[in-house]
Amino acid sequence: MRYFFSLLISPEQMAKFEYIEEKIFGWLKMATTLPTRVFTFGKGKSEGNKGMKSLLGGKGANLAEMATIGLSVPPGLTISTEACQEYQLNGKKLPGGLWEEILEGLKTVEKDMGASLGDPSKPLLLSVRSGAAISMPGMMDTVLNLGLNDEVVFGLASKSGERFAFDSYRRFLDMFGDVVLGIPHSLFEEKLEKLKNSKGIKHDTELTASDLKELVEQYKNVYLETKGDNFPSDPKQQLQLAVKAVFDSWDSPRAIKYRSINQITGLKGTAVNIQCMVFGNMGNTSGTGVLFTRNPSTGENKLYGEFLVNAQGEDVVAGIRTPEDLDAMKSCMPEAYKELVENCEILEKHYKDMMDIEFTVQENRLWMLQCRSGKRTGKGAVKIAVDMVSEGLVDMRSAIKMVEPQHLDQLLHPQFEDPTAYKDKVVAKGLPASPGAAVGQVVFRADDAEAWHTQGKSVILVRTETSPEDVGGMHAAAGILTARGGMTSHAAVVARGWGKCCVSGCSEISVNDNEKLVVIGDKVIQEGEWLSLNGSTGEVILGKQPLSPPALSGDLETFMSWADTIRRIKVMANADTPEDAVTARNNGAQGIGLCRTEHMFFASDERIKTVRKMIMAVTTEQRKAALNSLLPYQRSDFEGIFRAMDGLPVTIRLLDPPLHEFLPEGDLQQIVGELTAETGINEEEVFSRIEKLSEVNPMLGFRGCRLGISYPELTEMQARAIFQAAVSMSNQGVKVFPEIMVPLVGTPQELGNQVTLIRSVAKKVFSEMGSSLSYKVGTMIEIPRAALVADEIAKEAEFFSFGTNDLTQMTFGYSRDDVGKFLPIYIAHGILQNDPFEVLDQRGVGQLIKIATERGRAARPSLKVGICGEHGGEPSSIAFFAEAGLDYVSCSPFRVPIARLAAAQVAV
Repeated sequence: MRYFFSLLISPEQMAKFEYIEEKIFGWLKMATTLPTRVFTFGKGKSEGNKGMKSLLGGKGANLAEMATIGLSVPPGLTISTEACQEYQLNGKKLPGGLWEEILEGLKTVEKDMGASLGDPSKPLLLSVRSGAAISMPGMMDTVLNLGLNDEVVFGLASKSGERFAFDSYRRFLDMFGDVVLGIPHSLFEEKLEKLKNSKGIKHDTELTASDLKELVEQYKNVYLETKGDNFPSDPKQQLQLAVKAVFDSWDSPRAIKYRSINQITGLKGTAVNIQCMVFGNMGNTSGTGVLFTRNPSTGENKLYGEFLVNAQGEDVVAGIRTPEDLDAMKSCMPEAYKELVENCEILEKHYKDMMDIEFTVQENRLWMLQCRSGKRTGKGAVKIAVDMVSEGLVDMRSAIKMVEPQHLDQLLHPQFEDPTAYKDKVVAKGLPASPGAAVGQVVFRADDAEAWHTQGKSVILVRTETSPEDVGGMHAAAGILTARGGMTSHAAVVARGWGKCCVSGCSEISVNDNEKLVVIGDKVIQEGEWLSLNGSTGEVILGKQPLSPPALSGDLETFMSWADTIRRIKVMANADTPEDAVTARNNGAQGIGLCRTEHMFFASDERIKTVRKMIMAVTTEQRKAALNSLLPYQRSDFEGIFRAMDGLPVTIRLLDPPLHEFLPEGDLQQIVGELTAETGINEEEVFSRIEKLSEVNPMLGFRGCRLGISYPELTEMQARAIFQAAVSMSNQGVKVFPEIMVPLVGTPQELGNQVTLIRSVAKKVFSEMGSSLSYKVGTMIEIPRAALVADEIAKEAEFFSFGTNDLTQMTFGYSRDDVGKFLPIYIAHGILQNDPFEVLDQRGVGQLIKIATERGRAARPSLKVGICGEHGGEPSSIAFFAEAGLDYVSCSPFRVPIARLAAAQVAV
């Protein structure tokens, strides 16, 4: 039919008919087949965009976007993250029809490039790279120069020269063997080093075409020796194997560990980006580089990056060669540099963010290989956000979203007390890859760093260069020092993302992993010796240098003022001493949400001995005498806290822990002997008292309000100390707002008992001191029953504060002290996504919080509701508390700025 139709019309009309036919069938295919899993891009067009990160991964979405806005992007295609998920569910086999879709997409790339995969006369070489929705630098696999074999290499040589062609071939054999077939990279490296030694040369670039041909044959022999089979020469087979290898790398131990460390959950898998190769290793008019549109360490508005002439991208990123500063490109490739600067400006304005860019120059032509939001330090993040508002690039609300809560955590880390004091101890200087200060004992292996860290030791991980397999040790280390690699190497990028101090490319050091030592000049440093690093200057310093805490000032102060303007929920602090209260206020706390009175008892030997006398007391009179001795200490501490928080509320929790926690540690005989000496009570009575205090499950036993109900004199003493301190400070002009919190309440009757007692003491103190003031009495909601009967409890309580540590413990039935035995297994098996003691369990514990808040406010509309557990400083938990309608969160003084930012981000 088609044939006869072609006889009736002209060739031009037939061509138009075929074009229309192709389009119609294409639309029909899209309408009747499975969702698209392969998306093409290049030459000013693409089937994706930057909003499709969850489907195309960050790399694929941004490649599509760059192509759409007209930047020079090598054509390619992206296999979706959904295809990776299908692959995993399909027993690690390519799902039906996917390979055909890939080949169809490849035809588009071949057409754009005028070249074909496996065709020696028009060779097309490909890169195959991973790309998850959330950046995981270096954690998954990449294959470059795919498509080479013994025939294609000669086709490439005829166009680009023998040396270039065989250099590309040997690189491909190495990378394909390592990444796809699991042949250790070291086996290829041994052949390379052996050949260089035999030729008397030091650098790879000195190898001739003849040398490289010889090396190719040796590399192919490695395949035979290790796999018992030849290198797969069919380019399409190479491509299929490479795609599967990238999918497989999603579940590699290093990728799993990285996601665990960074709490990356809920992703479908990695996308695969197949892109035609452009070459930075085609001589002195070619090169490759990585840059950030602003300095990621300081935030300075200046291009920051590195460049290698006659090299491929992996040489820069993997830290194999130490590159030159980006400025070097300005003189050797001025036109390409000018275009690069223009592209950077375009991308910053388009994305409204600081960008991380990979690029290659092939024979003076610039190609953009990747762009993504650049990882940055806390200092860099804050400055970039503040500057971009000043420049009119973003508004204040957008700027709030540009800084992550963990960025502030970095800014609150210590710095060196006096950098001038250690100048004579500086033994080497590398590149300041990630700022901050680190002090620790030297280790040389990543697993040792993890092991030492679990023992509570601070360590410095020293490596020739890091690899993705080192990620666990890097995270455990206080700081990282490498002999090789630049400012954009794996170590630098990962360390900056974590805010971890890193000095890279320190060529003055020589690392000996086998002997576990590092030689710096004439000094030999053994494993376990102390070393200090200044990641802001690149200095390597002998010994254990003193550190000092940081302060909120400058850009950070400006940024935090924006956060405070935007957020609704208040941020308080957990503070147990006047010193803690001062720190909390300096960090922006709007009051004290939890002051744990028991912590004051440990402040001195005299105090703890007095507490033990109270515990050992047999009669009420003995107990009262001991408590009267404690009262001045408590009153003095409360005065200091009220003074520090002048004008702000202070919530004081009455004694909560079981009494046995105040007893000495050791075996029973030691404890009895120590208590006998301290209290003057005979051994038999001490032993009898200890027996009575002993409990099978003390955390659910004689503690909290149960102590105050059983020993009312205990509540009376604490209430008296609070009210005396409050009136005293008020008389001195300090604005005091005390709030007394009764712990571990499960019934309204328990709370009623303690409220009556507290109000009675208040009345007496106000009468004795001739002055009164306003105060509140409330309770901690930490028992599930209390949450369920919150409407009854609210009739007695003027405020609720959720103690999420105990509420989580009792809701799950997990002992917080023993959960470490099984929780890592639960998380590894996906039974739990997070540690519920760190990240609030919203479906269980969270629902109790919502129920209690709703029922409590139904009974008392003016009820003030907050949270004072560890979750008060965790960003995703804060988002939940804000959504649930809580008035405030309370966290440790050092996490207050993080909570302030998280609360603002919820509001935008």
